[in-house]
Amino acid sequence: MPPLAPLFIILGLACASRAAIASPFDKAEALNECLTKAGVPTDSLGSADWKLDAAPFNLRLNFTPVGIAVPATVKHVQDAVSCAAKLGVKANAKCGGHSYGSFGLGGEDGHLTIEMDRMNKVVLDNTTGIATVEGGSRLGHVAWELYNQGKRAFSHGTCPGVGVSGHALHGGYGVSSNTKGLALDWMVGATVVLANSTVVNASATENPDLFWALRGAGSCMGVVTEFRFNTFPVPENVTFFVASVPLRTEAAALAGVQAVQDFALNDMPEELNMRLFITNRFVNLEGLYYGDKAGLQATLAPLIQKTNATLALAQQGGWLDQVKHFGNGVTVDQSHPYNYHETFYSSSLYTKALNETQLQAFVGYWFKQAKANKRDWYVQIDIHGSNTSAVRKVDVDSSAYAHRDYLFLFLFYDRVDRGVYPTDGFTSIQNFVGNVTAGIEPSQWGQYINYPDSRMDQETAQSSYWGSHLPKLQALKKTIDPEDVFHYPQGVMP
Repeated sequence: MPPLAPLFIILGLACASRAAIASPFDKAEALNECLTKAGVPTDSLGSADWKLDAAPFNLRLNFTPVGIAVPATVKHVQDAVSCAAKLGVKANAKCGGHSYGSFGLGGEDGHLTIEMDRMNKVVLDNTTGIATVEGGSRLGHVAWELYNQGKRAFSHGTCPGVGVSGHALHGGYGVSSNTKGLALDWMVGATVVLANSTVVNASATENPDLFWALRGAGSCMGVVTEFRFNTFPVPENVTFFVASVPLRTEAAALAGVQAVQDFALNDMPEELNMRLFITNRFVNLEGLYYGDKAGLQATLAPLIQKTNATLALAQQGGWLDQVKHFGNGVTVDQSHPYNYHETFYSSSLYTKALNETQLQAFVGYWFKQAKANKRDWYVQIDIHGSNTSAVRKVDVDSSAYAHRDYLFLFLFYDRVDRGVYPTDGFTSIQNFVGNVTAGIEPSQWGQYINYPDSRMDQETAQSSYWGSHLPKLQALKKTIDPEDVFHYPQGVMP
């Protein structure tokens, strides 16, 4: 019989074990006291505001915060971060709440959510063209304000309810990106609350390493309370379009996707922004053209002919007309309260031009397996980095966004209208992605954190989202957030 361990060792191990499994909810009372003493506005547990702010966009990923701070000032954000750090509670900023992985709620139970959407002021300086945008603003509100304050804009996504922070801090791809680049390409400065609760400015000349990291991995580094974006005058005419593509057989689909790829590589002008939208019932080409209807028709004519497509919609209009169109009828000027939810699983993929084997693998899975899925799924293939793309023209190492040189950005999305998401859906989407990547070296494809696959482990996610930029990000994270205060299950680790 082995000798008995001394009692103090046994007790020490027991204490360590209890500490290791201690729940952050045990700290709820202390956290609330700290926030209240500091004067930070909070949601009361069970209140209408709590229920609204704790409700995820993706109802499949419903997490419970240990507390919800609702700041109205930078000082409130500082104090909220300070309270969380002091008590060893993880903290996450939530802006629009549209994270597919519910990362604004921490991506797991027991985090402090810093609900930013009451801080949404947008001010345009018409002399410099610089827009100052508070960190809780939603994209529709920003677009509305910039247009009405000076008929200006910057490149960003389409959903009016999406928060500018998560969107721009991770990339910010949208229907202007071939012409105007990513949202993060228009960022010229930011005010950030760090894990030690200090406030710093970041730009090309002030804390440049932090500014580099914010543009691609910002949610891991701090809470952005204010952005400065450069803007451009909106064009007088734009034309948004939908073309129906009759890809009803596997052979037709293979030829059609090949034609789209050839067009993207050889014929796509910088004025055109386009994606292929695939569902179980129909396939469309859709996008935005910087110019008039006649110019769009002339530009698309070769592709329309090759794919036997029908130009079902080509609507020329002003800037807000296209914002409303791509917002799918939702009111453009979105702010608090906002209450929109879906139940789904998603994944993403960046690839370079696909060879014949890879195209056949994608189309083969689409027709042989995906079509058996009768849920409301779709695959959106954005022409992300054509030879004329503004995304591609920026040096890949100029920011933490690591995937500029990829031709395609895929979003795989599978949802249910009601009830619980079925377990077989995960395999369906994972195999859709895996069928394409099976023949590609891991270093030759990536994934987009704004279209996260919530079932990836942290190590895989970090590598997929940030690629060759990960070591630099991890080193900076270790410097400015060594205790990983701004943690979530797929974020950069120190």
